[in-house]
Amino acid sequence: MNSKNKTIIAIIVVIAILGIIGTYITYYAPSSGGTKQLTDMVGRNVTVPTQINTVVATSPPTTNMIYILAPDKLAGWNFKPTGQYMDPKYKNLTEVGGWFGKQTGNYETFISIKPDIVLEGSSPLANASDTVNERQTKFGAIPVVAVLDVSNVTKFTPSIKFMGQVLGVEDRADKLNSFYEKVYNKVNSTASQIPDNQKKKVYYAEGPEGLQTDPSGSQHSQLIELAGGINIADVPLKQGMGMTDVSMEQVLKWNPDVILVGDPSFYKKVYNDTKWQNVKAVKEKQVFLIPQDPLNWFDRPPGVNIILGIPWTAKTLYPDKFQDLDMNSLTKEFYSEFYHYQLTDEELNNLLNPQP
Repeated sequence: MNSKNKTIIAIIVVIAILGIIGTYITYYAPSSGGTKQLTDMVGRNVTVPTQINTVVATSPPTTNMIYILAPDKLAGWNFKPTGQYMDPKYKNLTEVGGWFGKQTGNYETFISIKPDIVLEGSSPLANASDTVNERQTKFGAIPVVAVLDVSNVTKFTPSIKFMGQVLGVEDRADKLNSFYEKVYNKVNSTASQIPDNQKKKVYYAEGPEGLQTDPSGSQHSQLIELAGGINIADVPLKQGMGMTDVSMEQVLKWNPDVILVGDPSFYKKVYNDTKWQNVKAVKEKQVFLIPQDPLNWFDRPPGVNIILGIPWTAKTLYPDKFQDLDMNSLTKEFYSEFYHYQLTDEELNNLLNPQP
């Protein structure tokens, strides 16, 4: 074999070897950009897919934030929404349970969905990472990413921003933060100027009889004080799901100026219930049903879903002081941008002016 032929054969062999190497790199080697590192909100370094398409969360506040920011990435609810103002493709997602006031979570159910990541709502406590690490052990190869709990209405901004980055929807997160900060600052600046002797006494009526409530300091009633009201429920703070039982005698003694109602069945009967006839708010027709379709504006759960409840609560308590808050416009904007639903005028009226 002459040198020319040897050279040709050598070139062919090299090309073949390079081809094999290229094939190996293409099909077997990890693709660059397939994963990335992030630091979650309790300081853990977590390896997650570069492209995150499917997400579940372990508690309702975080789940609601996924729906608001990136609904097409949400793979399941902790409990199913019951409202009507939601696209069926989101409303009918599977129910996976979770770990919150009601411990209904099942690791096998979460794993069977094969999410790209699991989001764990965590409080900013020293032992928060212990809970997250325990979840990570149970979820195995599925990355668990901790998000600071969004139950405190004064501290939504960092978690919204972080979630926008994790889910790849920074623009939508910025829009939500802009809406939140706009209504929060407006309400806070006005409400903080209301003298104590002019503040309205407010009772948050929960349960079908209206005889459960949450006192000042509870995450379930925080919008009352943010909006400049006085929560008159002088009862012990009940942790978890809250809802402290009270008596009719206590409510009559407190004699609230305004009653905010969490249960529609109670709202439908309160004006005709003789037990409530002597309560000031009932006599003066100052009983208001909290909007809660598709998600609650005030509570259950607390989270970014209560952002629209900030101006609603303020205008409900002090219509004269908040005349420049246009709830029709704000509601349509929030539903279109963040609930992914176009309200009709009739639906808007049902939300803002429900009939007892």
